[in-house]
Amino acid sequence: MALPACAVRAFEPPRQPERGAPARTTCPRRHSRVEAELAASRPGSVAASVRAGPPRGVSHGFHSRPLLDKPRKASSSLAGAACAPLFALLSRGRRRRMHVLRRRWDLGSLCRVLLTRGLAALGHSLKHVLGAIFSKIFGPLASVGNMDEKSNKLLLALVMLFLFAVIVLQYVCPGTECQLLRLQAFSSPVRDPYRSEDESSARFVPRYNFTRGDLLRKVDFDIKGDDLIVFLHIQKTGGTTFGRHLVRNIQLEQPCECRVGQKKCTCHRPGKRETWLFSRFSTGWSCGLHADWTELTSCVPSVVDGKRDARLRPSRWRIFQILDAARNFHYITILRDPVSRYLSEWRHVQRGATWKASLHVCDGRPPTSEELPSCYTGDDWSGCPLKEFMDCPYNLANNRQVRMLSDLTLVGCYNLSVMPEKQRNKVLLESAKSNLKHMAFFGLTEFQRKTQYLFEKTFNMNFISPFTQYNTTRASSVEINEEIQKRIEGLNFLDMELYSYAKDLFLQRYQFMRQKEHQEARRKRQEQRKFLKGRLLQTHFQSQGQGQSQNPNQNQSQNPNPNANQNLTQNLMQNLTQSSRQKENRESLKQNSGKEQNGNTSNGTNDYIGSVEKWR
Repeated sequence: MALPACAVRAFEPPRQPERGAPARTTCPRRHSRVEAELAASRPGSVAASVRAGPPRGVSHGFHSRPLLDKPRKASSSLAGAACAPLFALLSRGRRRRMHVLRRRWDLGSLCRVLLTRGLAALGHSLKHVLGAIFSKIFGPLASVGNMDEKSNKLLLALVMLFLFAVIVLQYVCPGTECQLLRLQAFSSPVRDPYRSEDESSARFVPRYNFTRGDLLRKVDFDIKGDDLIVFLHIQKTGGTTFGRHLVRNIQLEQPCECRVGQKKCTCHRPGKRETWLFSRFSTGWSCGLHADWTELTSCVPSVVDGKRDARLRPSRWRIFQILDAARNFHYITILRDPVSRYLSEWRHVQRGATWKASLHVCDGRPPTSEELPSCYTGDDWSGCPLKEFMDCPYNLANNRQVRMLSDLTLVGCYNLSVMPEKQRNKVLLESAKSNLKHMAFFGLTEFQRKTQYLFEKTFNMNFISPFTQYNTTRASSVEINEEIQKRIEGLNFLDMELYSYAKDLFLQRYQFMRQKEHQEARRKRQEQRKFLKGRLLQTHFQSQGQGQSQNPNQNQSQNPNPNANQNLTQNLMQNLTQSSRQKENRESLKQNSGKEQNGNTSNGTNDYIGSVEKWR
């Protein structure tokens, strides 16, 4: 019975080192590399047999012997020379294990062990490097005692302090939005939440001169009465998002009831079955799909009054309708940059949108096919290129915002033969500006947070969650060159001028409202300080009066006059009054026309006392 090769080698006596070879010692670091090279150079040695390895698909079994007499190939010698430095890092027991792993062709375990040992060696090297660095840093401390011991203690103390700070920070501030983690919290004040969403300068230089009445927009909206918010929804201006905010994101006594799977919500007044919002998500398209200013001012009163089947009122009632709308109906809308809106509408039409349900009712009738021809012949205009979209002269996307905000009855509705084109464009632009300025509110898609702020200040209604500014849209993904952009601006030249006007008015209203808010806060703080001073004086006098009432005998012994404190208070007030009168007399001598000011100043102390009593 033949014994296995491993058993035969176990019973063999230990081999003596060859003549000229270095003696084996217990330290593997002294002779590991030389021993590996000598073992690899001996053709009959175990290292050579292990390095040669069995052929692919053949393993050492119980009855097989290693090929000791077969010479090594050049590739094997090169591999051995390359792997020798790695094996030199291992101890004798680990090298034996490596030989066993290589004999079994276990490359995964071999790589893991080598990687672990390499990382350990790298850590050891980093330790020496860091030690050298700290020795250089703390070199001046060498004169004070033992440098190595002190530097190690100091390094340990710094590491422990850092770990303690990290642990405390994780307990105090576990989130990623902690102010302590923001460097700007230490270098600059808190950023304004209503800053420019387009990253422009905070200071806005106005171009138009508006009156205080144009800038101050504060509507006394009575949700329990007859007031109604009418939302004029222009295509591709972000009106869908804003409309959802109106029905789902406002803090109300009786919130809108929105059911899952239904677009429309029920927005009733508190205690009534009447709606306070006229929009797509509350009443639907009651006046037609994307009804404009001309349609809404004619249709909304009849719909609200329950006359849905009645004919539209004639144009001679236009003035009364506008007055009625200004009294009970508060119109709002959203505008957008004309180029972005135009590209977004083109992408929407390219996907199959037609807006065929739009009525375009003007002066009691819709336009004829000759007045408003179609740009496509099929069911829709899906797949149309941008050039074809721009080439259509009857495309309603051109200057859509001006057309939907102006009074079309002033230019003969859609009949282009009523007046010249230049005069028509001028009338439409002026009408759109006037209607926009007198609206209760309008917002801009590019300024979501400012839009939210102005709506809340205008209607005194707060939103639950803040608006989100989306800088990446379908229009932003369209890459156009400068020539196409200029052509789009030329096709929408009226919208460009209207948007410039609207942006200027919008930002001026925002700044005006913010300044007014700061002034109100400053006035309240001043009144609170006056109130606290008055309470302090009142408490002081009351404490003195209580002290006198508690110890009457002591007060009489110390002060023969029991009303001394009261007399002192009266004398103090008289002195204040006399000093104020003397000051008024000096001012009257300097200024001849200061009689009214003298009267106001003489009553300064009395006004102050009156204000204190008022706050009490």
